[in-house]
Amino acid sequence: MTDVIPDVQILEVGPPALAEYDRIPSAFEIRTILEVQSLESGLGGLRLVEVPVPQPYVKDYDAYEDGPPSAWVNQFDISNWGILLARAGQQPVGAAAIAFNTAGVNMLEGRSDLAVLWDIRVHPDWRRLGLSRRLLKAAADWASLRGCTMMKIETQNVNISACRFYASQGCQLGAIHRFGYITHPLVSHEAMLLWYLHLPYRSLPDLKENKFP
Repeated sequence: MTDVIPDVQILEVGPPALAEYDRIPSAFEIRTILEVQSLESGLGGLRLVEVPVPQPYVKDYDAYEDGPPSAWVNQFDISNWGILLARAGQQPVGAAAIAFNTAGVNMLEGRSDLAVLWDIRVHPDWRRLGLSRRLLKAAADWASLRGCTMMKIETQNVNISACRFYASQGCQLGAIHRFGYITHPLVSHEAMLLWYLHLPYRSLPDLKENKFP
């Protein structure tokens, strides 16, 4: 995949621009998942095996309890967050949010050298053109400038395209939390996957193409 969208600008914006962020859909179709299989009841480790779902369906992150990006300000103090918006002309076509140094965000593990890629999304019409890579690079650079040595990313076993993307960009799968959403009825069947990206982020041509799983 090569970047073919040089006219798109990625800029850091403030909370008022979250209304624009909302306009970028986060929905995607699920046809297969990475099924978590335990070996020797887990003593032999866990493995991820791609299997088809009985019936394809659409998952929309904004439809769940956290709501769309504009709702973040009602749940967290986002004054230390980075909010990046990609625009083609006046049209928002992609975005990313980085959580950093924020009380109450458990994903940050109480560390001052860790950032969390809270969200990354690309408009369906602009996917598979290299914009995700540019957004990830911009997010990693933002975190590096604040002294972070690592960026943490949460996804799920139902989002195979995201898993393949993170693996291809040098992220390492650090944890599989098989029952991570057990208290959330709508997604209790999903497994939490935690990825880690060491910073500073290497330039894209230096990264090797990884296959996942």
